[in-house]
Amino acid sequence: MASVEARDVSKWFPRRDGGRLHVLDGVDLSVPDRSVVAIVGQSGSGKSTLLNIVAGLVKPDRGSISLNGVDSRKFSDWRSMTYMFQDDRLLPWRTAAQNVAFGLEAAHTPRPERRERVAETLELVGLGQFADVYPHELSGGMRSRVALARSLVTRPTLLLMDEPFSRLDPGIRTQMHAEVLRIAELMKMTMLFVTHDAEEAVVLANEVVLLSPRPGRVRERRRIDLPYPRDPASDEVGAETRALRRSL
Repeated sequence: MASVEARDVSKWFPRRDGGRLHVLDGVDLSVPDRSVVAIVGQSGSGKSTLLNIVAGLVKPDRGSISLNGVDSRKFSDWRSMTYMFQDDRLLPWRTAAQNVAFGLEAAHTPRPERRERVAETLELVGLGQFADVYPHELSGGMRSRVALARSLVTRPTLLLMDEPFSRLDPGIRTQMHAEVLRIAELMKMTMLFVTHDAEEAVVLANEVVLLSPRPGRVRERRRIDLPYPRDPASDEVGAETRALRRSL
């Protein structure tokens, strides 16, 4: 199981002039188990900061986060969560398989199990034949698949993503959308992701949470009740995307 609850989350950052920058203000967020929730908003609205707070990378100045019903300050099962960043952050001196294995090495997973899980995960993302290839030999889409495999190899129940497909060409991005939804369903994962792309939010999410300009507050929650898979060229996706863009 994986669920997220944010209650009255606020955050300030120090400024060079000695003041404080108010980034988030009283944010409430609910991400049910096995749901897909998108956080959208203008640049500077605190989207990534909120995701980083959920991930435990940033502490809120006010409010609380619960993970699987447990206060994040007491939460211990951090291996059940994984994070995909905007950049693939692959290590250039490591092969695809070695990059995927990085988290398992840090967790001191025995080598035989590590090899088996890396091979299984590369197959899952369609890169089984590229295990020994280095990042500079891969296309942008393939690098994103390696980054996805690295996130999945620990078998998480919660996948956090901060615009991981924003630098891909539209066609490759569409392929990655289908891939990540397929894998989320297969692995029974919960997904919480940040995007400024209204169409991406509509194609992927069950619910879209719209943040106001800074300081970010929840301005709107929008259910997306379209069946999967969602074709970006369809009239239904187009109508939802236009409505979300008007809100943005």
